[in-house]
Amino acid sequence: MDFASLEEQALSLPAEDRARLANDLLDSLDRLSPAELRTLWLDEAARRAGQLDRGEAQLIPAEEVAKKARALLK
Repeated sequence: MDFASLEEQALSLPAEDRARLANDLLDSLDRLSPAELRTLWLDEAARRAGQLDRGEAQLIPAEEVAKKARALLK
């Protein structure tokens, strides 16, 4: 089964079943091996670097992010 078909079927489930499926899928990520986690993080880093290179994303200084986070927590 391809991803698109699986996604279509999952999205057609009732909300309670989708929530349970989402929870189960997220829980499964906690059981990844260190090698699998490393691969996923490297893939994500490459994806984000590509976005920056193509101008699809911008870097935000950490100080600015922290300032906004503090303001949201007030």
